[in-house]
Amino acid sequence: MLLQHKNAIVYGAGGSLGSAVAEALAQAGARVFLTGHRMASVQQTADSIKATGGQAEIAEVDAFNEEAVTQHINAVKQQYGTVDISFNAVGVDVIQGVPLIELSVDDYVTPVTRSLQTRFLTAKAAGQVMKGQGSGVILFLTATPGGIGYPLTGGFAAACRATESLSTNLASELGTYGIRVLTIRSGGSPDSRVFKRAMESAPEMVKDALEKMEADTMLKQLPLMADIAQTAVFLASDMASKITGVAIDVTAGTTAALNYRVPRHHVSSSPQS
Repeated sequence: MLLQHKNAIVYGAGGSLGSAVAEALAQAGARVFLTGHRMASVQQTADSIKATGGQAEIAEVDAFNEEAVTQHINAVKQQYGTVDISFNAVGVDVIQGVPLIELSVDDYVTPVTRSLQTRFLTAKAAGQVMKGQGSGVILFLTATPGGIGYPLTGGFAAACRATESLSTNLASELGTYGIRVLTIRSGGSPDSRVFKRAMESAPEMVKDALEKMEADTMLKQLPLMADIAQTAVFLASDMASKITGVAIDVTAGTTAALNYRVPRHHVSSSPQS
């Protein structure tokens, strides 16, 4: 129980990765406070946590509204004494698959500003609370474009880079108060809701895309949601007490090399003598 007696707020707890991380935090012993604007899916996450003996509370919080975020986190602090973990998994609509020079300014800039708005607001509120208690962990989530050039990702790539910059600068400013700030860089999880829905509507196209994504990993497999969630648990725990100010790359090696040039190698499963 790495996170026993810890209180964690998850923004965007009704989404695929938000719910996976929330459930993993709860399984590790944390009391989780689930927020979102689609309360039916947030409630499903809470029910799943409680079904396995975890502690979860839900609240409708607009993570783009500073007053709403501040009121909620202060209420948690007042009732339970501390806010130990803040994780923002709020999604933002973005147009991808279109060359940058064919995008409108609004289509490029809006996902950047919206992503930064919610992450800045939730991190600011968490930092103010955690500063007073002298400890805490703030976690962000980005994706592969945060680490390499990635064509046809529109404003999403810039949003990833900007979020990682925000994370590093916050870590630099808040470290003196015992607060750690980190980014988890995901490679795209094939078991996430977005891929499952895409697979239902265009199975051949999505299958081809996933095969190409897998080919460009060192491990020749993409990270599942559980891989991202367990990374969040580790980073939020005291086992990672000296890790801050960095993006933890959970892309199975995508951002480190041109891995598609290396063919798959099937290791023989013959028994050893």
